[in-house]
Amino acid sequence: MSRGLVLSPEAENDIAGAAQWYEEQRAGLSLEFRGALDQTFSVIENNPELYPTIYRTLRRALVRRFPYGVFYAQRADDIAVVAVLHTSRNPRLWRTRFRSAG
Repeated sequence: MSRGLVLSPEAENDIAGAAQWYEEQRAGLSLEFRGALDQTFSVIENNPELYPTIYRTLRRALVRRFPYGVFYAQRADDIAVVAVLHTSRNPRLWRTRFRSAG
């Protein structure tokens, strides 16, 4: 049974920033990034336990073709995406967001 994804405002900002950067690199690349991200979201929705737990109940799914991870946690009625970060970012950032998301 699939549950809907709920993106935190920070995750939405992460996506917008990454998409803008990719578009500045090459016209249309942001659309490829968003397409790969949508595929990752779809897999998470349909099989949220597929990806490994990396911290308490937080899981990370890697985005195909792009060096980004989707950090999410299952809740009773939905799946909370707390961050969409470049894999070289400091892990303290997603840990802080996870703690504040509760």
